[in-house]
This record gives sequence, C-alpha cells and structure tokens, in this order.
Amino acid sequence: QVHVVESGGGLVQPGGSLRLSCVASATIYSMYRMGWYRQAPGKKREQVAVITTGGSTNYADSVKGRFTISRDNAKNTVHLQMNSLKPEDTAVYYCNAVPSNIYAWGQGTQVTVSS
Repeated sequence: QVHVVESGGGLVQPGGSLRLSCVASATIYSMYRMGWYRQAPGKKREQVAVITTGGSTNYADSVKGRFTISRDNAKNTVHLQMNSLKPEDTAVYYCNAVPSNIYAWGQGTQVTVSS
C-alpha cells in the first residue's frame, strides 16, 4: 500500500533551488508529524526537516537556514523548499511520518546538485 508519493527532484547547479512535494494518505497526514529524510550514496538515511500537525518545524543543522518545510492541509501535502543547494545535498529525498518506522517508505525523489 502506498502511503506517500514524493516528487519535484531533479538536477540543479550549486546555489540553485528546488521544491519537493509529498502527497500523504489522510491517516498519516492528520495523525503524525511529517518529516523529510535523505539518503546519499553509501550513507545512512538521515532526517533533515520535521513539521508537526500544528506547523512547528525543526531542521538538521546541515540545512538550517536553507531549507523550509511546510504543510498544505487542503491537499495532504508536505513541501520542502530547498535554496542555496550544495553538492553535498545530493541524495534521494523521502518523506514519511515521524517516527519513520510506522509506515513503509515511498520511492523517493532524486536530487542532484552539480555543475
């Protein structure tokens, strides 16, 4: 069963921007905090941003000040606005509930930052 569908990734030059979107099932979206996670080649998956049902946010230090997570309650959608992208932001980006061990992962969306 598909619980989340991510989109919006792509190839962007350093310093550029991308906006990721995640459409979640109504159950996940209404009951849980939502998070964006990423996994770079050869590395463990890490959490980069979290938003509560009330809209409070938290960010990993590596993306603080550059990434913004937001919710669109009318569309059960979570966005991740990524600005000032760096090559080290290259990864597959996933969204999921927080904690992430309740629901299966989606297919993710690839973000590649390269000149």
